[in-house]
Amino acid sequence: MRILLFSGKGGVGKTSLAAATGLQLSRLGYRTLVMSVDPAHSLADAFDLQTGLFQGVANDPYLISENLSIHEVNIQKEIKRHWREISAYVISVLRTTGISDVEAEELAILPGMEELSAMMYVNQFRREETYDVIVLDCAPTAESMRFVSMPTTLEWYMKHIFPFQRGLIKAVRPIANRVSPVQLPSDNYFANIQDLFKRLDGIDVLLSNAKTTSVRLVTNPERMVLRETQRAFVYFSLHGLSVDGVIVNRVLPLAVKDAWFEHWRASQAKVLKEIDEYFAPVAVKRVPLFTDEVVGKERLQDLAAALYTAREDPAAIRRTEAPFTFAKRNGHYEVRLRLPFAAKGDVGLFKKGDELVVEIGTLRRHIGLPTSMASLMPARATLQHKILTVDMKEG
Repeated sequence: MRILLFSGKGGVGKTSLAAATGLQLSRLGYRTLVMSVDPAHSLADAFDLQTGLFQGVANDPYLISENLSIHEVNIQKEIKRHWREISAYVISVLRTTGISDVEAEELAILPGMEELSAMMYVNQFRREETYDVIVLDCAPTAESMRFVSMPTTLEWYMKHIFPFQRGLIKAVRPIANRVSPVQLPSDNYFANIQDLFKRLDGIDVLLSNAKTTSVRLVTNPERMVLRETQRAFVYFSLHGLSVDGVIVNRVLPLAVKDAWFEHWRASQAKVLKEIDEYFAPVAVKRVPLFTDEVVGKERLQDLAAALYTAREDPAAIRRTEAPFTFAKRNGHYEVRLRLPFAAKGDVGLFKKGDELVVEIGTLRRHIGLPTSMASLMPARATLQHKILTVDMKEG
């Protein structure tokens, strides 16, 4: 099974592009699911489905056409299905503060519930071999990073904190419940957490396997949007996910000759050049700005035709190696960059803002640095076995 994860800044058009990709995959014969992981679901709107019809379906995939289904995770139904004990305890605690039952139920939807629910479905569909490809329409960048980092965080909690916490509360619960205005969680609460963790078993390996999961970053040819896309590229690389494509949406077509757009075109040209330089060797696709809103299956098919050639396979594995990696060894930070065609005399590097710039002959690579390394300077570089290792130290 393949997983294609579409991420980007809010409003760049990732839902439409994810839906168009789903249509292309289904046309090629793949059993395809497009799943929305964004709490502000708009996947059904992209297909112009009647709200009542779509929401009337149980919290399960909805068949759009042969080989294509869509799925918007309904968190209220997920709470009843998977989070019952956890939600019930949180609601009981919130009620002691004096807020109403309705407010308590709303506040009991904790950050991450929706993302974890989506992960459980992905894991379930993988085990049952229900689909060939799952296209994930993710929330804006920051929430997407929480989505991909959750399995590692949860695993650490389950190994190091959960057993101690469960044992301690079990020991003190009889006494604490007599004197505390808030009841400590019952063992059913911990059993619910343990059950959820079992349902997520293996999802971290699935997401970090470049032969299974690929990230497609969606951006616009605008400087502010590009900056967030660059940060997303760094964060996904830092978490071990493979970004194998960047899609630049809403590029002004050459047919637009109006003088009013002259400055827009010049601005977009500068940003597009920067995009090509920054993300190389990752493939960059450009999608033109359409004459009207892309809503409904027919318009999404037009978008798919602009994004892919007739027989192009979006599920094809484009990259399995990260273009660069970050590490900390013996108290020193390192950036590792694969340079298959470089010789020692060809490489130059310098720091520019929060980027490390590597020059190889006439080519230049920009590497955005994570926050922990942004203030460091390149101190030493070595090229061995076609891998450039740059030591980063305090300037």
